[in-house]
Amino acid sequence: MFINNTRVGDRIRLDYSAEQIAETADFLKRQGTFTFSPLPNGLFPAASLGESKSYTGYSYVWVRDNIHIAYAHYSVGHVSTATKTLGTLMQYFIKHRSRFIDIIAGRTSPDDVMKRPHIRFNGSTLEEVNERWAHAQNDALGYFLWLYSKLVNEKKLSPAADELDTLLLFPLYFEAIRYWEDEDSGHWEETRKVSASSIGTVIAGLREFGRLVSNVPVVCKSNQKVITLEFIESLQRYGLGALESMLPAECVQADASKQRLYDSALLFLIYPLQVVETRVAEIILGNVIGHLQGEFGIRRYPGDSYWAPDYKKRMKPNERTMDFSDDIVRRDQFLPSLGQEAQWCIFDPIVSCIYGTKFKEKRTEEVLSKQTEYLNRSLGQITSEGLPDIPAFRCPELYYLEDGRYVPNDHVPLLWTQANLMLSLSVMQESCMLGRPLRALGS
Repeated sequence: MFINNTRVGDRIRLDYSAEQIAETADFLKRQGTFTFSPLPNGLFPAASLGESKSYTGYSYVWVRDNIHIAYAHYSVGHVSTATKTLGTLMQYFIKHRSRFIDIIAGRTSPDDVMKRPHIRFNGSTLEEVNERWAHAQNDALGYFLWLYSKLVNEKKLSPAADELDTLLLFPLYFEAIRYWEDEDSGHWEETRKVSASSIGTVIAGLREFGRLVSNVPVVCKSNQKVITLEFIESLQRYGLGALESMLPAECVQADASKQRLYDSALLFLIYPLQVVETRVAEIILGNVIGHLQGEFGIRRYPGDSYWAPDYKKRMKPNERTMDFSDDIVRRDQFLPSLGQEAQWCIFDPIVSCIYGTKFKEKRTEEVLSKQTEYLNRSLGQITSEGLPDIPAFRCPELYYLEDGRYVPNDHVPLLWTQANLMLSLSVMQESCMLGRPLRALGS
């Protein structure tokens, strides 16, 4: 197994006690691995890079990343951190609610991605960034609807009138764009296509929002439309029908440039969203492990050219994170062959959490061993000391090929990765507290 940091490696075990997991988490906290440093308003930049790497754009706030970070904090008991993040995201959407209203009313077309709600913005000012970007990202909006509604349903948030009215715009927007057949840029902000991972995320948001309106219809003051549970359930059925025709693939469109059998974004439909049934979840998990897993991390999808081999030598700093959604072929030329894609660090902790969830239901040695394996892979990705311009004990975005060997890219630490690692340690501790599985008689 790949282990980057030997001091972390000293704490890696084939099996753990709850006390050992707690000690490892405390050790990493002392090393700064779980230092998040949010903005004063509670939002998180994509990465904590400093001024020297401002060219990356990762100082901006992404809605999707913030939801995953907030969910991890909420799950480990840092409720106030999560609610502050969600509250400020809501203020951002209130500030720019006209983007929802204009598309719902038909005054602007969702075909123009710059007219859609912006999913990347200046977190300090809540102002949009005046730069073309792939803002057609239904998953990001679905994630927000999901977690905000979840926290309201669990009595952790109490929305004011303008906040509730803005939340009501989300299902109306999803209806207006016909999300179940809408081409969006999805989790990876690339070529627009009909993506199962985006549709599933919207379904999760609608399902959680449906609990809000399960007892009494509510009226959206912006356009006087009545939102009922029946309406929300009908929107879910459209999405579920689309998923049934697509899964376990990510995209099944006829256009070969959009078709995609395997994509690690589908893991999030298993955990934390829980919108796919067990049989399909097993196939998705098997596809990711069988087709996308590497020694250093997990690939996003076959043919992914983001941080292709020697990316820094081939791309100018201001080009590396630019919007390629309309010209992915230009970037794809840098990937010499399949199997040399960058290997990401956000997925192994999620796979560990998936097995942790399974362990609660099916307490077998095999499942616990898999949960442990993917936690250990996650720990092995933590950066070591002595890397130029890369701090030690941090969670990278990915490992990519540079001069023939896999090294972390510039985006260290990526807060989404460290949130997932924090979450996987917590889920592992829960499994340890359940105790070792009972062995069958005679075994």
